[in-house]
Amino acid sequence: MMIFGMRPLIEALDSGRDIDKVLVQKGIAGDLFRQLRQLLESTGTPMQFVPVQKLNQYTSQNHQGIIAFLSAVKFYELENMINTDLAAGKTPVYALADGITDVRNFGAIARSAECFGIDGIILPSSGSARVNADAVKTSAGALLKLPICRISNTVDAIHLLKQNGFRVISFSEKATEAIGEKKIPTPAVVIFGSEEKGVSKMALKLSDKVLKINMHGTTGSLNVSVAAGIVFHELAKNR
Repeated sequence: MMIFGMRPLIEALDSGRDIDKVLVQKGIAGDLFRQLRQLLESTGTPMQFVPVQKLNQYTSQNHQGIIAFLSAVKFYELENMINTDLAAGKTPVYALADGITDVRNFGAIARSAECFGIDGIILPSSGSARVNADAVKTSAGALLKLPICRISNTVDAIHLLKQNGFRVISFSEKATEAIGEKKIPTPAVVIFGSEEKGVSKMALKLSDKVLKINMHGTTGSLNVSVAAGIVFHELAKNR
């Protein structure tokens, strides 16, 4: 479902509607747009500037240079999710998708996460897969059951997690220690990066541990969704 125009989008954001992504016509300006932009930034909603021709491909209506796509899921605030889980006496484990842009990989990660009892998924608002109908379908509906947090800054999110006692565990095929060799203390957040770039340098620097998955073949690495499933299984055994 799409929303056209600035005022309808401002009203949708004010009413708490979750927006997947906003396309903005290049060169747009004015007081109303500044108000809209502040709202988008405060909610961590992804915004992309595009030529007007791109917007016209979606609709022939008067879009006023703005087209927004409603999200297929409800997004949670990270701090609220942490507080809720800790207050309930849980020792939660979250997964952070760092730069994973493929919708089907993200959906598959969510499916495995829900199956193995991961308590929530954290997704940066920029440089990440869209949480759309395709992702929900690939997740076999798991994205409708799991809390999904959209964050505007990965480093700030990691600091918040650490301040609340979470261990930060990143995964890289270059690590020396493998998962399964030692029990991972909880609460924890496990970080997976894209297949091209891996976990970002700052996330690796802030991690308490960097682990790998032991493999015995000659192929260099696993698909990220497969790797995540193996990690979630190991964590489920620990818990």
